[in-house]
Amino acid sequence: MPGDRPIGIDARAAAEVPAGRGRYVRELLKGLERIPQAAGERFVLYARQPWGDLDPARFTWSLSPLPDPLWHLETARRANRETRAFLSTNSYLTAWFTRVPTAVAVMDLVAFVDGAQSQARAGRIERATIRPALHRAQALLCISEATRDDLQRLFPHTRGRTRVTPLAADPSFSEPVEAPGHPALPGPYVLAVGTLEPRKNLERLLDAWLALDSQLRAAYRLALVGPRGWDDEAIVAKASHARAQLLGRVSDDELRALYAGAAAFAYPSLYEGFGLPPLEAMTAGAPVLTSAVSSLPEVVGDAALTVDPHDVGAITAGLRALLTDRALADRLRSAGRERARLFDWDRTAIATLDALRSMTRSRRG
Repeated sequence: MPGDRPIGIDARAAAEVPAGRGRYVRELLKGLERIPQAAGERFVLYARQPWGDLDPARFTWSLSPLPDPLWHLETARRANRETRAFLSTNSYLTAWFTRVPTAVAVMDLVAFVDGAQSQARAGRIERATIRPALHRAQALLCISEATRDDLQRLFPHTRGRTRVTPLAADPSFSEPVEAPGHPALPGPYVLAVGTLEPRKNLERLLDAWLALDSQLRAAYRLALVGPRGWDDEAIVAKASHARAQLLGRVSDDELRALYAGAAAFAYPSLYEGFGLPPLEAMTAGAPVLTSAVSSLPEVVGDAALTVDPHDVGAITAGLRALLTDRALADRLRSAGRERARLFDWDRTAIATLDALRSMTRSRRG
């Protein structure tokens, strides 16, 4: 049964982060509002600005304009007074200061994995803040089994406190689209989605694209969707050389249309805590090529082609197969849709709520 005091959640990313953690927090909040298991439960959402149209009788926004790191200290102080449990979704730092039972969402261990191409500043912050948070947290919510395994390998003392709460694709990606594609792409295209940064391995994808037969490259366009990131100059230059279409950040509706119209979807990332774009693409019915590393095989199963992301020849061969073998592409379209149904935001919300409630039950016991 719900407790007398509400549960606190760091919900900053809902309004502040378009993809990644932002999508995770938005879908989690919608799931908590939707699931019967959360009926009667109240939540305090700590942020700098509100998001969405959640039930005000159950979801209260507690806003502070303070910059980091003061935001974390102030939020922890308020959560200690106002809540019975707290979920930290966007930083390890808040958990340093909470005194109520605290769960920390672990999205990835990219800062600790050799060759994963972590952004330098973000990596330094994670390495500086993670250890006290891991000692403080009563529960560690990992978004994939691969992330849980990385966490337990790197920090063995976390065993027994980890739970896997996987992500899911928005069900709307499975709905028919009136106009698949994009106005900038008048013909068939291969789609890649993600911030332009080294970890997404786009330079090798572009090299693989350039290694395709000239007839295939003449028949299709390679489209890259996502904002510019860090160390992206070489990616942008090679994209220009390959005549790839850089579409930048797009709306959710545009993204649905792009997935629905893609002849193939390519995501040869070097490391992912979960890897949501391949799951979204499968939900929409696009045949997927992705990496055989980190969490990605766990997400796609046998419903996609998986390749060594360091092997340009393997990426080229996979692209060629998807674009020339109609039976293979059709099989993956069907298998991808079936695979995507195994992931569900309501189940994620249920598992998250159970973890938060379990912490308070354990404390009472």
